Amino acid sequence: MSAPTDRYENAAARYLEAWNARGPEALSKAVAAAWAPDGSYTDPLADVRGHEQIAAVIAGAHEQFPGFSFRLSGTVDGHHDTARFSWELVADGGAPSGEGSAPVAGFDVITLDDEGRIRSVFGFLDRVPEGA
Repeated sequence: MSAPTDRYENAAARYLEAWNARGPEALSKAVAAAWAPDGSYTDPLADVRGHEQIAAVIAGAHEQFPGFSFRLSGTVDGHHDTARFSWELVADGGAPSGEGSAPVAGFDVITLDDEGRIRSVFGFLDRVPEGA
């Protein structure tokens, strides 16, 4: 059972690496490593497809929340080609999960291709600052 679990955890780790990548080149590489070429990302604020559009959404989040990083909060759960996990946006160098207040938190459901790259993300926002 550890091999499938690793598959989901690895996919979530690559996903968060993409969300935390800084600079256009690093972001482009991280998105390509995490998503299938025709992968998609959908949440209440965005509905995009393809590496370029996904990278643009991530870059926009960095512009809106400079000095913050995304981090897993809890464990990754999955079955078949689908996984889910919770995350939070915290100040770089911030307190461990559960301490202090993350301005943004949510959970994502991802589907994976045969290579373990993301085909689709369905994101849900549990906490968003007013006006964001």
